[in-house]
Order: sequence, then C-alpha cells, then structure tokens
Amino acid sequence: MMPAEKASKTHRAMEILDTLRRLGGSARTSHLADSLGVSEETIRRTVKKLSREGLVNRVHGGVFLADGVSPLSLHRRIGTQGDEKRRMARLVAALVPDGASLFMDVGSSTTYVAEALRARASLMVVTNSLIVAQTLTGHAGNRVFIAPGEVAPHVGGAFGASAQEFVCRFQMDMAILSADAVDPEQGFLLADFDEAQLARCFVRQSRRVVMVADHTKFAAAAPVQVCPPSDISLLVTDRSPPPDLGDALARWQVDLRIAPATKGGKKDDKASETDHGNDTADTAITAGKGRQQEEMQP
Repeated sequence: MMPAEKASKTHRAMEILDTLRRLGGSARTSHLADSLGVSEETIRRTVKKLSREGLVNRVHGGVFLADGVSPLSLHRRIGTQGDEKRRMARLVAALVPDGASLFMDVGSSTTYVAEALRARASLMVVTNSLIVAQTLTGHAGNRVFIAPGEVAPHVGGAFGASAQEFVCRFQMDMAILSADAVDPEQGFLLADFDEAQLARCFVRQSRRVVMVADHTKFAAAAPVQVCPPSDISLLVTDRSPPPDLGDALARWQVDLRIAPATKGGKKDDKASETDHGNDTADTAITAGKGRQQEEMQP
C-alpha cells in the first residue's frame, strides 16, 4: 500500500488538476486554497511537485495547466458560465451602434457577443475567429474580414505574423477582446503568447478597447500580459470585482460595467433600458475613461 502521506499528496495533486480543468485551465493560488479548504502554502508545495512533473506551469500568484494537460477547448468553454456570458454579450452589443467597425478576437465570451451583435446592422468586423466570422457574415449588410494564418484547432482562430500584419492594415472604432485572467498587479492576461501578440495589434489599431471577462477570470492566472492595463477602455463583467482589482481598475482608469442580473429568467425593466438603443451605444463608444459604471439590480 502507498504510505498515507504520499497518498494524501497524490490526492491533493489530483484535486488541484481537477479544479484547474473546471476553472478553464488556470487559477490564482489563493483561489485554489479557498476552493480546496487548505492553506496557500499547501497549494504551493503541491504545485511545485506538479510543475517538476510537467503538468502545470507557475506564474506570479497563480498556476495554469501545461500544454499536455490542456484546458477546455473553445467549444466546451462556450457551455460554461453561459447565462453570465449572454448577459455580458447583451451589454456589449448595446455599446455598438449600427455601422460601427470592430475587431473581435477568439474566445467563448466574444462568441456570445457575436451572436448578440446580430441585432445590429452594417457592421465592419475584422476577426481571427472562425465562429465570429460565421456568425456575422452575410447578415444585415455586415462586412466581415478574417485574418489569415494557421488555425489553432482548440480555439478555432488564426494567429502568427500573417494575422498580425493583416490586422495592422485597419483602424477600427472598437476592439472587443477576451482574457484568460484579470490580475490586480499585471492587468489583463492570456495563456498563449501568439494570442497575446495579436491582441496587442487589436489594441493599437482601435480607438476604444472593450475587455469582456466573467468573474471566474478574477481568480485565474495566465503568463502573458495583453498590453499595459491602462490601454483598456472598459471592462464588462458579470459581478463586482474584488476590492484590490476594483482599486486597480480605478488606478488604470479602466471603466467598469457590470451586466445586470436577471429575475426569473427575464431581465428587469432597468436592465432592458440599459441594454437597448443606439443612444446608449453612441454614448458608450465615444465615452471618456475613468468612471465606474455599475449596472446591477438592487
């Protein structure tokens, strides 16, 4: 039989790996400790062992699954936090007027946004996402351009030098982007270097940058910074961020908007007023930075 201490460590390692998979592939050390009811030091010791075995990679304050133990594919992530992502998508769509020009990246959140944007017309969209392109092509007078390059099968998007060069030919009203983690020290993070490189191009070529991230990203970790966090205009999420992150957003002058919750499966009247109408969209697409806009029901 396996010694009790070794069995316990093996069980703890399996718990950490299972939790990371459930959270989409990454988590902050503190969140893992809270989830598993153990100390952060216990998590750090176990993570060091998993790192030596090549199962995880460590970053400052967190951990993410190594390539060989990949997180959920895009198609599986689309099925997680579905209600929250629909609410965020409706809010983002309300920020976009008919005729706007947009960058959109790959990601489950931006997939929901693309579906919500079918309520708009005459959009010009540049994307590296096959799903986004399929959702908006041939609809309501939209023009859709897809970046070239090798398609990564787990996310259904193109990356690399060709995609970056293509994106840099455009100057757009807004970039709608996603993140793997949102950290109060490093800002908006991605797990993949090539994905982050392309995201930087989207940011540079946009007049306004909207980041869409549900609350699970507040407890996640990833190694690559998308851009200086102050380059982001607005964070759209589904819950209030932790105090340290809220303070960081204010310091970076990143606006915050929280997608209104639902009552009995239907949006309340206040939320409906917020999420519809091009007056709201025109204001949001040109709004200045530095204010917090929480749109939560009492």
